[in-house]
Amino acid sequence: MAINLQKGQTINLRKNESGDTVYDLSSVTIGLGWDVRKQGGFLRRLLNGSGDAEYDLDAIAFLLDKNGKVANMGKTLPSAHGKELVLYQSDVIYFNSMRHPSGKIWLTGDNRTGAGDGDDEQIIVKLDQLDERYRKIVFVVSIYQGNLNRQHFGMIDNAFIRAVDAKGKEITKFSLSGDAGMNGMCSMVFAEVYRHNGDWKFRAIGEPHRTDNFIDVLVPYTY
Repeated sequence: MAINLQKGQTINLRKNESGDTVYDLSSVTIGLGWDVRKQGGFLRRLLNGSGDAEYDLDAIAFLLDKNGKVANMGKTLPSAHGKELVLYQSDVIYFNSMRHPSGKIWLTGDNRTGAGDGDDEQIIVKLDQLDERYRKIVFVVSIYQGNLNRQHFGMIDNAFIRAVDAKGKEITKFSLSGDAGMNGMCSMVFAEVYRHNGDWKFRAIGEPHRTDNFIDVLVPYTY
């Protein structure tokens, strides 16, 4: 049975507390989901933001080395739109660089609405095959152009991150819904997975940030 975590809690991903269930970490799906809170009335929508506008929440993963830093910052390439494409094929997985050069971790797609049940975005990682130099993976969610559109996590309900093993068994889940403390917060360090004594652990974090640009969240993790 999956363990529902509270902020700050940590569990072993390989086996449950009693040790009678061992999970298959050859391929772990990190699923993220959210619902947009319904905004009541024209005046409230006008004051609080963009009403029925699209909410584009992006899932991002930082792969960290033994020093807790992103070692490979990848390439900077020109894009078709004339803007630079940064962090391409780096140790950062995001919407413009969805697959890690190792092929061991990737983002399955970019859901721009959060509509529907279940996971809205998924990052899949082959934990058992990930190179030893990667000691930790940090999972971040940012609202694209959240500041411009006056969208923030205070408007989000039923946000969650969960880990599912290769056989489809849900290992753990951490849920987080918007409250007054989330108003104006456009990014979230949701959770991290890290090596510990030859195994993997999952920690629920839930650390909000005002920025809607995940690069600002990335800065402390760079050399």
